[in-house]
Amino acid sequence: MRSNGGSGESNSTPPPRNPSPKKAERPPVLKKFKTLKPDDPRPTPHFPGPLFPAVRRVTSLPPSSDRRASIDTDASAKQSSGSNVDSANLNTIDVASSLSDRDWMYPSFLGPHAARNRVVTVKAASKSPSRGGGERLADTVQGKVVDEKQQTDATTNMEEVKSVASQVSTPTATQSNSVSSSSVRTIRGMKLKRYFIFCLVIFSCIFPVSYVIHLRNKVARLEEENINLRRCCSEADGNSGNEILLPEDGSSLKLFGNADSRTVALYTVVFTLIMPFLLYKYLDYLPQIKYISRKTKPNKEEVPLKKRIAYMVDVCFSVYPYAKLLALLFATMFLIGFGGLALYAVSEGSLAEALWLSWTFVADSGNHADSVGTGSRIVSVSISSGGMLIFAMMLGLVSDAISEKVDSLRKGKSEVIEKNHILILGWSDKLGSLLKQLAIANKSVGGGVVVVLAERDKEEMEIEIAKLEFDFMGTSVICRSGSPLILADLKKVSVSKARAIIVLASDENADQSDARALRVVLSLTGVKEGLRGHVVVEMSDLDNEPLVKLVGGDLIETVVAHDVIGRLMIQCALQPGLAQIWEDILGFENDEFYIKRWPQLDGMQFKDVLISFPDAVPCGVKVAADSGNIILNPDDNYVLQEGDEVLVIAEDDDTYAPAPLPEVRRVDFPKVPELPKYPEKILFCGWRRDIDDMIMVLEAFLAPGSELWMFNEVPEKERERKLVDGGLDISGLRNIKLVHREGNAVIRRHLESLPLETFDSILILADESLEDSVVHSDSRSLATLLLIRDIQSKRLPFRDTKSASLRLAGFSHSSWIREMQQASDKSIIISEILDSRTRNLVSVSRISDYVLSNELVSMALAMVAEDKQINRVLEELFAEEGNEMYIKPAEFYLFDQEELCFYDIMIRGRQRREIVIGYRLAYSERAIINPSNKSETRKWFLDDVFVVISSGSKYEW
Repeated sequence: MRSNGGSGESNSTPPPRNPSPKKAERPPVLKKFKTLKPDDPRPTPHFPGPLFPAVRRVTSLPPSSDRRASIDTDASAKQSSGSNVDSANLNTIDVASSLSDRDWMYPSFLGPHAARNRVVTVKAASKSPSRGGGERLADTVQGKVVDEKQQTDATTNMEEVKSVASQVSTPTATQSNSVSSSSVRTIRGMKLKRYFIFCLVIFSCIFPVSYVIHLRNKVARLEEENINLRRCCSEADGNSGNEILLPEDGSSLKLFGNADSRTVALYTVVFTLIMPFLLYKYLDYLPQIKYISRKTKPNKEEVPLKKRIAYMVDVCFSVYPYAKLLALLFATMFLIGFGGLALYAVSEGSLAEALWLSWTFVADSGNHADSVGTGSRIVSVSISSGGMLIFAMMLGLVSDAISEKVDSLRKGKSEVIEKNHILILGWSDKLGSLLKQLAIANKSVGGGVVVVLAERDKEEMEIEIAKLEFDFMGTSVICRSGSPLILADLKKVSVSKARAIIVLASDENADQSDARALRVVLSLTGVKEGLRGHVVVEMSDLDNEPLVKLVGGDLIETVVAHDVIGRLMIQCALQPGLAQIWEDILGFENDEFYIKRWPQLDGMQFKDVLISFPDAVPCGVKVAADSGNIILNPDDNYVLQEGDEVLVIAEDDDTYAPAPLPEVRRVDFPKVPELPKYPEKILFCGWRRDIDDMIMVLEAFLAPGSELWMFNEVPEKERERKLVDGGLDISGLRNIKLVHREGNAVIRRHLESLPLETFDSILILADESLEDSVVHSDSRSLATLLLIRDIQSKRLPFRDTKSASLRLAGFSHSSWIREMQQASDKSIIISEILDSRTRNLVSVSRISDYVLSNELVSMALAMVAEDKQINRVLEELFAEEGNEMYIKPAEFYLFDQEELCFYDIMIRGRQRREIVIGYRLAYSERAIINPSNKSETRKWFLDDVFVVISSGSKYEW
């Protein structure tokens, strides 16, 4: 080992053993230490490694280890001479004072270290020292000895080394060692004391029982000896003495046996009473006793036994629903048995009688009043008290069970046992009108069952439904609280047995609502039992419809609310009064669509089928040969085949049936040509997410040269981007011209910048920014409506009536249509209303026409839920191509004041490839769809109008 004499530091790396036996083994070099004074200006050295030659480190050894360090005194003496003497002389200090402050320092970053005293034994250096923990301690002691020898220049020996080693111990280390050893001794003493007390208690409980058994055996032996002595005495005295002794012997034996059994019972009762308290007190020491018996150390991180038992009891009561009941039953049986045993110990009756008395005390606490004796009274009172406690616990369990069941029923957690019911998943503002339509639809069958599953409280849903103040006419509405995304909640409402499932759109963003509807459809497809009925899904965006149909398959029928309302608003704007007709047809209150098979009509032509129903109007045929495809307004020469079904408009599905053909006049009526379309000027107030689809519909309906003004807060560049992203080719528009204006529709100054008096139709749209709030959207629409009406009234003398006169050219004889189009000398305003409660406010504001979005969508959902085939009919009627609903003037079908029946008008309508489904008289308030007395002749006027289904050109009248 090389030593750095200049610095006083030595390398503590152990020298390798000498592999050659011929060379002498090099003696180890003593370590050199350096002590720094407090006033030394040099910086304190830093030792980054694990070896610290200048810092003495005390190794903490287990108590059982017996390590000793060996020091070669001769080698020490030789090594101390030479170059190391000079460096040692420079470090001459007092060993007892200087080394005590530096040599026993322990690096703080190595963690806490407990030092303890150790005895150093010096041996002869006959063997090579092993470089272990003991050698490091020996090196430390050896360094101290060398310093002492250099100061005194005396010869070291075994006694000096021991004395110096004893002086090296610092006061701090001694104090810490003494404190730690005393604390260990105190803890051990406490543990032994507790263990001794526990053993003493166990012994005091067990010893009396064993002693009683010993006394019983001794009494049995004495009894046997007594019997033998009596037998001997009886033989000596004669038979008379035997007669006297035998009864006395038998009675004493019986009494003594009873006393012995009662004593055992008494000790058993006392032991059973004491044991729970002892176990509760010393339960945590049982694992320590086990470790002491095994002579192993307990794990400090182990959870106490008392806590583990409490945890297991808690888990048992939480997991097993009948655990509380079983625990109560066990407590009752234990009290009866334990009380009977105690009564047997203190009374003179038998054990069976004692058990019966214990039961009577438990069942009726007043029975203990007849007890005699102090012991019997104490035991009977204790049993009665336990019985009252058990009875209270039983009442608590019963009360909790009843409360839990009531809460489960109140919160809607119970299962619905129904079949052929209608299931509604979700909650929205459309639910009220939807329930009304379903109740009206089920009125003919005496009512049905509608189940609502939503993520709301059951009581809250029932209160909201009760606020409707509507007579459900026998239909039961059952509410359940749960999520449609959870299969367990779906099974709770018998989803597999429902005849129709309606998925409502949520009151959030359209994309989020459609995403949620998609997840609900995925949950429905995951039902193992399968679905008996079809699923009607309300969508918010037309672009998301294909994905839902892809996931659901043939069971899914979608109703896109925004698309339906947008198309209906355009039709109502171009044909005033059409909104009321759609309300009558879509709602179940009046007449609606039905499809049914009539075998007696097979082989008849459609022109004859058309007049075969006195109480219905046939509109189309469901062709069985064409995979059930529905044909609206078929050709007159179409012959019904086997399996074909007839689509009609009727009041209810059981109110119509075919009848013999009536007598009609098939007279050709001169065909009045359709008037050409004229350009129109339309204003859109607001921005909808499907406004691009509405523009495409207007492109198909309007004549070339028409203008569409778009007034909203969306910047013009962003509008074009949104329209292009929606799939609209702005450059490809041929019939309409887009005019952009930016502004707020509820600010009068912005509205006054528009030529409001020149527009033929104004559509107030529910703005996309407010589609999440029904109240705010309707408030904005109503405010815009009132502002436009006021501005138009002030500009009325300067209103340009050119476009209106062109539109009215074909309706010079129709006062009703003229009034609707003029709308009190103002433009026709169609306002999109989301809340049906705003209907009265709109009526007060004298609107010419309006649309109730939520109510119309609810009607469509209810109709498709009752019969999914109707969805195909509605899709075609709302589309810009195919058959649609029109309002036509009477001059197309009759002469002024001509007397005809409705059948005659239907026949004349077939000459124009139209189906006449109703009419409205000149001065009546509402149109009549599917008249009842079709064969009755009446006088018609040219001011009357007719409602027809036609596939002709779009609004060329």
